[in-house]
Amino acid sequence: MLFNSLHFALFLPIVFFCYWFLTHKSLRAQNILLLVASYFFYACWDWRFLFLLFFSTFLDYFTGLKMAASVTQKQRQFWFWLSITVNLGFLGVFKYYDFFAKSFAAAVSQLGFQTNPMLLDIILPVGISFYTFHGLSYVIDIYKDRIKPEKDFVDYAVFVSFFPLLVAGPIERATHLLPQIKSERKFDYTKAVDGLRQILWGLFKKVVIADSCAKFANEIFANQTDYSGSTLVLGALFFTFQIYCDFSGYSDIALGTARLFGIELLRNFAFPYFSRDIAEFWRRWHISLSTWFRDYLYIPLGGSKGGNWMRIRNTFIIFLVSGFWHGANWTFLVWGFLNALFIMPSIVLKTNRNNLDIVAQGRIFPSFRELFSMLLTFGLTVFAWIFFRSESLPDALFYIGRIASKSLFSVPHFSGIGTAIPLALFLLFFFFIEWLGREKQFALQSIGLHWKKPFRWSFYTFLVISIYYFSCIGTNEEFIYFQF
Repeated sequence: MLFNSLHFALFLPIVFFCYWFLTHKSLRAQNILLLVASYFFYACWDWRFLFLLFFSTFLDYFTGLKMAASVTQKQRQFWFWLSITVNLGFLGVFKYYDFFAKSFAAAVSQLGFQTNPMLLDIILPVGISFYTFHGLSYVIDIYKDRIKPEKDFVDYAVFVSFFPLLVAGPIERATHLLPQIKSERKFDYTKAVDGLRQILWGLFKKVVIADSCAKFANEIFANQTDYSGSTLVLGALFFTFQIYCDFSGYSDIALGTARLFGIELLRNFAFPYFSRDIAEFWRRWHISLSTWFRDYLYIPLGGSKGGNWMRIRNTFIIFLVSGFWHGANWTFLVWGFLNALFIMPSIVLKTNRNNLDIVAQGRIFPSFRELFSMLLTFGLTVFAWIFFRSESLPDALFYIGRIASKSLFSVPHFSGIGTAIPLALFLLFFFFIEWLGREKQFALQSIGLHWKKPFRWSFYTFLVISIYYFSCIGTNEEFIYFQF
């Protein structure tokens, strides 16, 4: 069930009505409703994988209780490693088995041996990387004595499978979400309206910007041999806008939807394309994943305490793992490696925490230095996205080589370029709104609140009409991160 689908437009009001009007007197009934709604939401993708979600949930719930009840450290370690091994085992089989089998066959073929590896060719269960990481953080936190295990299975199951975050995050922590699930929730009109504004902006980013950019990015990347370097630059830019508006749009809808039910999810994006260096970019992009790797991988490896060598080693490890988390392809590993390289100067010189404030805070226009830093960071990010988007390393290298050719200075041209002109206007509007709202949690949080009603509602109507129009003429693309 897509957030930008008619099915979800029917599903959400029904769950909202039942939640606040039929089950509002009982927290237990509300949580059961959320669990049933979440499992139904997931079953709409493929009901066969409901068992996998339930098994993963029960495994972590059960092992959490067993760790707490263990009388010896050896027993505690047994239950801990059982959960870790099974969770990563499922993730490895579904997501990475075929990749390793093919890579092994390719490697031995270079030595003169021919193999025919047995491939599984199975569908990747949607959201498996996200709900697996929910469970892993819960089990690790119990093992490290940061939290006590949850005794109520329904409450824990809602934490893992809450439908706004189930298939593409944000990656929640038990310390943040479980207390909200276990606490009484009362309807807050102000928060609900705030949630609706965030949903509206998320839908605009997804339907109007991301899906429109996807049309041109897919065309250019699929036919890169036919296009000039200047056209390929446009293709990379289209994908750059697509992936941000697609994923941050999903996150906005998820956070806004959760707020309708009185629940606050972790922020996942903080206007990353306005970053002044790569370190700042990664503090603002996919925040829940970045902080997950920081807390559960980077710090346990020693973090930054062991001098430059340890910081460099650990930084490369988390970026390579992050790349591999995104998919079983060498292109993702190279993407992670490039980002590690880009961040290295700030790691070595210890300037990675220089830009903790908001760019041009309290000002309309950035300084020349800020503008230059943002453009440089944006350019490095666009370059790395070429590897992320390409089907293979040879494709990515060809794409970059083509950009570096003389054709870079030709006039860009591709099929349907005329229809990209209206999109360019919407992109300018999008950047303008994002820039104005960069000091808030999301772009529309305060924009228009103090306008006179005719202007405010005209603005919202424009967004709604734009979403409707582009949904009618577009392809209604799935969210990119569903494949991860």
